[in-house]
Order: sequence, then structure tokens, then C-alpha cells
Amino acid sequence: MAASHRPPSLLYFKVLYELFRDLGDELDEERIIKSATGIRNTTVWNKLFKFQRDGVVGAIDKLERIGGCIIADSVGLGKTFEALAVIKYYELRNDRVLVLCPKRLRDNWTLYKANDRRNVLAGDRFNYDVLNHTDLSRDGGLSGDIDLGHVNWGNYDLVVIDESHNFRNKATHKDRDTRYDHLMKRIIKAGVKTKVLMLSATPVNNRLADLKNQIAFMTEGSDIALIEHGIPSIEATIRKAQGQFNRWLDLPEDERRPARLMDMLGFDYFKLLDMLTIARSRKHVQRYYGTEETGQFPERLRPVNIKADVDLAGEFRPIREINNEIRRLTLGAYAPLRYVLPHKQAAYDEKYSTKVRGGESFFRQVDREESLIHLLRVNILKRMESSVASFALTIKRQLDDVNALLAKIDTHEESVDELAIDDVDIDDPAFEALLVGRKVKVLLQDVDRVRWRQDLIEDRNRLATLLSAARAVTPERDAKLAALKELIAHKVDAPINGDNRKLLLFTAFADTADYLYRELAGWAHSALGINLAVVSGTGANKSSLPGLRSDMSSILSAFSPRSKERPEEMAGEGEIDLLIGTDCISEGQNLQDCDFLVNYDIHWNPVRIIQRFGRIDRIGSTNTRIQLVNFWPNMELDEYLDLESRVSGRMVLLDVSATGEENVIEFQAGNQMNDLEYRRAQLQKMQDAVIDLEDLSSGVSIADLTLNDFRIDLAGHLRDHRDQLETLPLGTYAVVSGLEPTASDNDLPPGVIFCLRAVGDAAAHAAEPGYPLSPNFVVHVGDEGEVLLPYTQAKQVLDRLKKTAIGRDFPDAEACARFDKDTRLGRDMESYQSLLARAVASIAGKSEERAIASLFSPGGTHALKGEFAGINDFEVVAFVVILPPAASEGV
Repeated sequence: MAASHRPPSLLYFKVLYELFRDLGDELDEERIIKSATGIRNTTVWNKLFKFQRDGVVGAIDKLERIGGCIIADSVGLGKTFEALAVIKYYELRNDRVLVLCPKRLRDNWTLYKANDRRNVLAGDRFNYDVLNHTDLSRDGGLSGDIDLGHVNWGNYDLVVIDESHNFRNKATHKDRDTRYDHLMKRIIKAGVKTKVLMLSATPVNNRLADLKNQIAFMTEGSDIALIEHGIPSIEATIRKAQGQFNRWLDLPEDERRPARLMDMLGFDYFKLLDMLTIARSRKHVQRYYGTEETGQFPERLRPVNIKADVDLAGEFRPIREINNEIRRLTLGAYAPLRYVLPHKQAAYDEKYSTKVRGGESFFRQVDREESLIHLLRVNILKRMESSVASFALTIKRQLDDVNALLAKIDTHEESVDELAIDDVDIDDPAFEALLVGRKVKVLLQDVDRVRWRQDLIEDRNRLATLLSAARAVTPERDAKLAALKELIAHKVDAPINGDNRKLLLFTAFADTADYLYRELAGWAHSALGINLAVVSGTGANKSSLPGLRSDMSSILSAFSPRSKERPEEMAGEGEIDLLIGTDCISEGQNLQDCDFLVNYDIHWNPVRIIQRFGRIDRIGSTNTRIQLVNFWPNMELDEYLDLESRVSGRMVLLDVSATGEENVIEFQAGNQMNDLEYRRAQLQKMQDAVIDLEDLSSGVSIADLTLNDFRIDLAGHLRDHRDQLETLPLGTYAVVSGLEPTASDNDLPPGVIFCLRAVGDAAAHAAEPGYPLSPNFVVHVGDEGEVLLPYTQAKQVLDRLKKTAIGRDFPDAEACARFDKDTRLGRDMESYQSLLARAVASIAGKSEERAIASLFSPGGTHALKGEFAGINDFEVVAFVVILPPAASEGV
């Protein structure tokens, strides 16, 4: 064997060293985790897997250098524990920490700081404050044991925002500060310098601009905060990327591939994400960290789809007819301004409309009311789809509202207040602005009482008819309930893992959850011998286990004692096998003792379905297989979505668009904003397979863009091997065999992965301003000279390199022998020189292609500035030769 052969793993670290060497000691894990703080001795640190520790080190590094970080690891990878380790690190440095979380996740966070037997981290003595997102808009009162009137908001060194995507929208109100404003003014800008750590599996939902408002917390709203890091304007970077993303969306479907989008997006956007986010997908963890430590994820069985009828007696009218009735409702009780007399309208507009765009236009309260009505209609339809019992309750509430209002009009009261709408469970932040407007009061002398009264009476009659039809469907006649009972009995009888009888059922509505508990508890206990509980977030939790407390933590520990690490001495409390929950437990809970999840109604947002499934589809599950069951409306999906789009009609929303300008937007049902096509496609997919959040958007996952893991790999290696990497000469190579074509994950096609560096004048005119690895380039060229992965997809090239190299700490003797034979011991390298020429041409060519494309994009061009001339402008840093698998060579 020729003496120059090196182990593949050494080449991997050499490439990383050359790419990231200018980071100096930034990457020294010792410096970041300063062992003096004692973080390595804490319970939480020792509970983490290797990939989670790497995430923590990366997050602390970003918090120290930039002041902010978003941990965007996929559902089920344990973001909460990563955040707790970061919090502990700062607490050990005596910093004050505030955790802001959605109300429904509050108990999750408070448990870890409580002196409670169920707290597995009690030994770490956490000492952070916990507040709900909604507490930010309150000026007084208690939140837990914190008096909001006396909080020293400016005194927090670190703020951790759980589910930070709830702050995507930066809606403004002229007469009061929103939660977003409070967080920015009171906590982040006031007092001491505040670092911000955000947790979210979906930091970007449907617009790249979603990130902008979250990044603003880290940069205190300064657009030029990252100028020293090579990003002159955060806003311009995101706006440009959004423009390219929109162009990509318009491409024909066969061209709309992630690789194409990555080519179009512009490197400064990647650089921005890479600087601020840590994102690993499940595939990423399995592929690059292996599963020895974490264990396998369970196998997802194909989803079971059930289309149940409403009424066993067959007397309840079909959904489409009920839908027509819903569309005929005027819902006038919720829209008093609709009836204001023409000559009084201006006065009400003046009083209640919101000025937008600096006063150029108005978001009229009348429009808000009409949009609310559409929302209410959708809500009635959704409840109809959830359960006939929930539908009846909503109709009853609306009927009561109509009757109360008619009574006021008939007794000639002076004025009426707009009714509060309590049972809309739609949790899209876009609708939040609709639900929290100012209370409208109308004087009855200012409205057309005759017309209003007519509309109300018409509604009363329709609602009464709907209500009697719904009430006729008793639990005994409820066809969907019957189908559910059959499903539960079958699961308990024939479990899919050993004798695991656990089943988790989700519904969007607390009313449905309560109804199911009421109807199933006695039956499940007597017929199947299992205990039941319901957790609905409305405080009405119940369980059939005698003596079990009804708080959420106690119920969840009894349902999933292993994953919740319930102490041995509490085992006497018994176990719950069937848990009914609303979306108050769809995020942030480990319930992987369970292997069977039922969606009793289909949530309109596919992301929510994936989050629900993430409760049992997690690292550390002892189940080999897990099953998802979805109940669908008893009609074709297209028809159902069509009904929904007709019922939601025309809506007007106050949108704070990507430019940061307030804007009034209208969207017709079924257009882009409503994502109908997108949802149809995703829901269709969900009937056949369980999909990952990363695969949901047809775009690019953040996990595809960040280079953080490579830096962490290098940091770990540098501690003991810096000298070896510094002295390894340029042009070093290693040889490996590709995978057998039968391998399940064969993405190591034969060819060469080159790492090249532009030198001399060429280095100054690197491929494109903002290219994160400049003046270095990594390219994968195939055996036949085709470019398999261009330099613009650096992350994918490095992923491939890592895959060829990790764990191969000695030269691959068989591959080296073949290589020596083919190249006459390295004397005849002609074929590899031609591949090198292809690599160089691809960099120069790609660069020209992108430069020409930039002529057509805002912000000018970077073409014609003395681009690369050719092969003499580059030196070879290192390369890895991937030979075809030995078998196919006949060796």
C-alpha cells in the first residue's frame, strides 16, 4: 500500500479545520462549557445524549457571541432538556433567568424547579422564574407565585421563550402594547443586556419572514446588529430570500425541488440561519450520531383511516346540508356594527377602527366583525366534524346569545355590548388579532333595530332546528362513538407491542373530550378493565383512578410512568391506559410509554397533527411499533375542504407583513393565504403515511442549512489533535469504498469529494458575497464527471463527507489496494485531474450563472468583477475518493 494513504476520518477533520480554522478559540468546548461552572456534574447534563450536548454547546456559543439562539430541533428530540442545560449553565454563573411559555406548558417548566418527588432534576435546584406568554399583557395580579405588579422586568440576563413561533406576528394596536411590544420594551431593551434563547420546532411556518420578528428579540430590533458578522441588513436579507422563495413556489412542480431552492435563496440567508439557529432533524441524528446511544425510533405503521357516520339511526342530515344551514345563519348577534344607521357609521368608524400604515388606511371594526363571523361559521363546522355533542353545545350557546340580545332589544335597553366569543378554539396567531379587539358598545338608537331583530329571529329559528336535530343523536345513536369503542376494545384485546394497552386520543375541543370521557369511563372500566383520564386544559381534568390527583402532571405520570420517570414509591397510584386530551398536551410532553394515537377529529393545521404524534413518536420509546389512527369526515377530503372554504368566505385580517408595515389583507377562501391546496396535499399524504415536520413544507428544512454540527465535531477533535491537523499537508487524500447498492441509505455514489481554496486575486472575488465558506469550496463530482452536489449545497456535501469518514479511523485497505492498482501507486492520476477540472469549472460556472441571475434581482449584481479564470486560481486542500463497492468491481 502506498505510504500516503490516510484514514478517512482524518481527512474529514482536516477539511473542517481548513473551513472553520479562523474561528480560533470560539469553538473550544472547554471555553464554552468552562468546566469551572460545574455544568458537567449536573443531573441535567448527564441525562443528555451526545447530540443534545452538542446542541447545548452550540447554543451557549451563539448566546455568548450574538446574544441569541433558536433551538429548532425536530419534534421528539428533547428541546426542553437542552434548554434546561443551557439555563443551568447560566444559573451556575449567577445569572437571572426567565422562562416564558404558553399557559398549557407551564406545569412542564415549574415541575423542574419544584421540590417535588416527581422532579427528576430536583438535585440541580433550578431557580428560574416562569411566566405565561399571556402574562406579558397584564400589569398586575398573580401568575403562579409571582406578583406581576412588582416584577423587575429589566433584570433578567437570559430569557427562554418556549414555542417562540407564537411571537411570529408583530401585530400592533394604537392604544395598547401587545405581548410582543411588552417583551421587547420591558424585558429585552430595558435594564441589563438580555440574552434570548428560543425553542420552536416550527420557527418558520409559511413565510421566511416569520423568522424576522423572532430574530428582532435577539438583536433588540436593530436591523444592522449582525453587520460585523457579514450581514449588513437582516431585513433586506430576509426580504430578498422571501422574494426568491416566492419565485421558486411559482415554478412548475417537477422543477420545485429543494436543491433548486437552495441555489436560489442567496447565501446570506443561510448565513443568518446558521448564525442563529440549531436545528437537527430525526434523520440527521440517526445518520450522524448513530442509534447506539439513543436507541432506535419506533417503526411507524401505516395510518388507519376511519370515516364514521354521525347517526346510527341514519336520521341526521348529511354534513353538506348542515353546512348550507350554517352558511345561511346571519350570526347578527356578533356583528352589531353591521346594523348601525348610515349617518352614524362615521362616528363608530372613528371610535373603533385601527389606523394602519401610519394612518394611510384603516382596519375597520366592521371588517373585523365580518371576519369573526366567518371564523364562527368554520368553528361550527369543525365542531360538527368533531362530535355531534360538541356541535349541540355550540349551537345552544349561540341560541342563548341570540335570545339574550332579543330580550335587550325588546325591553328597549339603552345600549348593548358586543358579545365575547369564548368557544373558538382556533389557535392560529393570525386570528388572534380578531379575537382581542376593543369591546364595541352600540347605542340602540343608532342601529336599525327592525332589520337587526329580523335577522336575530331568523337565526333563532335556524339554530333551534339545528339544536333539536343534534340532540336527537343520543350517545346510543352516535355512530362515531360506536366506531371508537370498537377501536379501543380491539387495541386492548390485541396490543401491537407485548401487552401494551395504552391509547392516547386527541380532539380539538374540550367539549368533545368531556363528552368522550363521560361516555367511555364506566364502559372501559367494566368491559375492558382499564382506567381512563381526560386532560383538557380548562381545569376540568378527571380520572377513573380513585385517589389520583387531577392536576395535569399527576395524570400524565400515571399514563406514562416510565417516560415521566415517576418515582418507584408512587407506583401504588396505579396506571391510566386511555388518555383523552385536547391540544393542551400536543406540545412539550413525553408520553412514549404509549404506542397508539387516535385523532378523533382532524385539526385543520397539518403541523398540529404531527406535533400530536410527536408525543409518542420520540427518542427513548420502548415500543417497536407505533400506530396512528385518524377519524375523517364521512366524505371525500376534497369535498370537505371545499365545504370549509365556502363557509369561511371572505376574511379581512390585520397582517404585519414581511416589510414590517402594518397592512390590511383580504383573502378569499381557497387562495394562497388560506393554504387550501397545500393543506389538501398534506392531509392527503397523511392518509397514507406519517410525515415529519421537515417533509411537510415542500421547501427546505432549517436542518438542511446550518453548519453548526460540523463546528462542534471540529471543536471536539481539536482538543487532542490540533497539531496533527495543522501539519497535515495540503492536497492530502483518502480512499473509501462506497456502500453496497442494496444498502438502504445509498447516497454515497462513486466519485470524488473535493475541498478547494481560491487563491491570489481570485480569492478576493469569491463566488458570491455572503458565501459562508469563502474562499473554500466543497464539491462532489461523480465518476463520469457530472457534478453531483455543487458548492452551493455545502451542507449536503459535508454531510456526505461525514458519512464516508466517521468511524473509519484507519485507511480502507481494500479500497486503497484498488486505487493503487488503478493509478499505478498514484503516478497516473489523469482521471482524477479531469474530475478536478470539472469541479473547478463547476465553481466558476455556477458563480457566473448565479451572477447573471442576480442581474434580474433587486440589489444589483456581482457579475463581471473579475470572476475566476480557471484551475490556476485554486489549490486542492484535500479530497476523498469514493470507489464503487468492491463487489461491483469483481474484486
